[in-house]
Amino acid sequence: MTYKPSFTDYLQLHFIVLIWGFTAILGKLLAPLDSSGVVLFRTLLAVVGMGVVLLWRRQSLLVSPADRWRLVATGGLIGLHWVLFFLATRLANVSVCLAGMATSSLWASVLEPLVLRRRVRTIEVVLGAVIMAGLYLIFRFEFDKVIGLVVAVIAAMLSSLFTIINSRFTQRYDALVISFYEMIGASVGAFVLWLLVWTSDPMDANHVIQYIPDSLLQWLWLLVLSLVCTVYAYTVGVGLLRKFSPYMAVLTVNLEPVYGILLAVLIFGDTERMTLGFYGGTLVILAAVLAYPFLNSRFTKTQATLPTST
Repeated sequence: MTYKPSFTDYLQLHFIVLIWGFTAILGKLLAPLDSSGVVLFRTLLAVVGMGVVLLWRRQSLLVSPADRWRLVATGGLIGLHWVLFFLATRLANVSVCLAGMATSSLWASVLEPLVLRRRVRTIEVVLGAVIMAGLYLIFRFEFDKVIGLVVAVIAAMLSSLFTIINSRFTQRYDALVISFYEMIGASVGAFVLWLLVWTSDPMDANHVIQYIPDSLLQWLWLLVLSLVCTVYAYTVGVGLLRKFSPYMAVLTVNLEPVYGILLAVLIFGDTERMTLGFYGGTLVILAAVLAYPFLNSRFTKTQATLPTST
């Protein structure tokens, strides 16, 4: 059952997106720890954190055997998304990575009808195209960061697919239970990637990449990433899928670049330079996000009043 979201729900969703925008900054602060290592230790700590909360609540982990494996597999998908997400911050910068994630709404408009077997909504396709136009405005002068942008766009596609798949589980199970199984899957997937990258690394004399955290500060950032940005934000975010459609959730996540880049500028200063194209592009993205609830409501009412053929 899907409930009508309240104003508080909208505020909570935006707060979660703000936290997610901060994760890219944490990924940069954790360098030179490899992106697969960041995700591996993030998810392992998250599994422990969620396990403690579940024990404290005395909450049952009972799900059907088939769904258990589906949840674990879905977790592997989000694990791959996170590895690509942090990799994009290294290949380009925080701004490029976060703005690339803005394509998630376009992916949602394409993938949701395929996965959930519903009709394509014209308004979603149009707004997805508007998001792409905003992205073009941001990056028409940033061709040197194209590899990082492509990786971020792929990560956005995986994020959209994950959100759509998860919308089915939220109607049947508690958000924390869903998150616990998915974090197990994410940690397994991250471990496989981490092992492959580590064993294939030649590690020459100039090698600077780390695969295991070696400082107290790195462990501190990982705790923030796992407990605040994962256990809290991820669990609350999954729970909000009961009140928002997958497309609305994905579209709101498009504000992640706006929140994250503003935070990055405050923290990193000139290294996260912002062009006029960025301002124009982010305004286009913001307009699309804010316009969706009103346009969708009006479009739905218009459709409802149209006469139907017999």
